[in-house]
Amino acid sequence: MEGIEASNYDEATPVQEQVIPIVLQGKDLIASAQTGTGKTAAFLLPLIHKLLTGTHDSSAIACLVIVPTRELAIQIQQHMEGLSYFTGVSSIAVYGGNDGHAFMQEKKALSLGADVVICTPGKMMYHIKMGHVKLAHLKYLVLDEADRMLDMGFFDDIMFILDHLPKDRQNLLFSATMVPKMRALAKKILNDPAEINVAINKPPDKIVQQAYLVYETQKIPLVLHLLREKKSKTVLVFCSSKLNVKQLTHDLKKNGIKAGEIHSDLEQHSREDILMKFKSGQLPVLVATDILSRGIDIDNIELVINFDVPHDGEDYVHRIGRTARAEAEGSAFTLVSVKEQKKFQTIEKFLDKEILKVNLPEVIGEQPAYNPIASGFKSYRRKNGKGKRK
Repeated sequence: MEGIEASNYDEATPVQEQVIPIVLQGKDLIASAQTGTGKTAAFLLPLIHKLLTGTHDSSAIACLVIVPTRELAIQIQQHMEGLSYFTGVSSIAVYGGNDGHAFMQEKKALSLGADVVICTPGKMMYHIKMGHVKLAHLKYLVLDEADRMLDMGFFDDIMFILDHLPKDRQNLLFSATMVPKMRALAKKILNDPAEINVAINKPPDKIVQQAYLVYETQKIPLVLHLLREKKSKTVLVFCSSKLNVKQLTHDLKKNGIKAGEIHSDLEQHSREDILMKFKSGQLPVLVATDILSRGIDIDNIELVINFDVPHDGEDYVHRIGRTARAEAEGSAFTLVSVKEQKKFQTIEKFLDKEILKVNLPEVIGEQPAYNPIASGFKSYRRKNGKGKRK
């Protein structure tokens, strides 16, 4: 209870109200719940309770939490440390990209036993193959953001890990979506599960959503203009490629804006350092790939800018869901180039909502017309009586 109070939890969220009793009953669970619903505490709190009140081998791993990314592993470990701070429950995050010292720490913890291990699939599979992981007495398994793990191609890694776990265990599976392949995985690992659905399939109404129709060359000038005009204290900018992240960050810095970047080319310690500076307010602007669109828990982001239109509606919801967390309000601006208009229209259909198209500031120049049907097709010209693709 001291850990809960120190973590500033006052009232249970809907997902916590539904998940906690099921976990305490010992039932398997499949839950459709997105980041931002409070699902991390929903499974950590009852599992910590069971570890404190039940019996388990302290020299072995009691609970395994498998997640898709190192960022999410670190975040859950931070939650775990806060909630279990006043208890004797031990935990460790195990993920790729670490140095030799961190590897030896992981090996020691996995060999001697840690109550809770939070891991990425590939790194845990590697440790299992090395032969120094004690999983024979495991009691609890959590798959968090399971749909994303499947999208990232981790199915075989997950099945390898499951083959090394005892059959008699409690399984908890969390997913933002319940697509058929998700159901197939659930059938393989869950026993008579309880099922709940608290997914937020649409962005909260309190997020102010706007779009700017632009030519590609207008995107960077527009971002610079918006950052100067809006004066938001915390801004998260999403790009669809590492190249765009690097270019935009370079241009922001060149124009005197304190900005950091996060993408897969950075070493893990650099990513952690930049994320910590952003969370603490030392960096007001963070430019990132979709590596941060899910699973990063930062409550005070005032503005999200989609420098590139997200791949689909789900990605759009995850991106803009980084703002207006808890009781806060927030804004989300999407920059839509001519070739991205069709994709943006698809997102609007997914949301069942037309997003307000805002006129460009005069200093940016004229904007293109909104014609998503034309942007979705390649144009042709006639030459010698035959159609030739431009």
